[in-house]
Amino acid sequence: MTIPLTERTAQLDAEQRLLVKADKDIEEGWQRIRDQEDRVRELMADGHDTRQAERLVGLLKQTLIEWERHRVLIVQRVNYLRQQVETG
Repeated sequence: MTIPLTERTAQLDAEQRLLVKADKDIEEGWQRIRDQEDRVRELMADGHDTRQAERLVGLLKQTLIEWERHRVLIVQRVNYLRQQVETG
């Protein structure tokens, strides 16, 4: 069964919106990590135990890696749909 061009175009538009959101979320995620790393340095400088704060940085980085993997899938889907729309 062939998907109508209008539906493929709608899917492409939706995926492109998801890509924009993913890019924004990833950038905001990196900012959160930088902020948390600053907090860890402040805590260390004040002589506080930073194990939990450092653990949070690690968890945030792991989450961001997954978000970036998901972004790759979105890009692949956008490219596929773009090709489908262009070939009509």
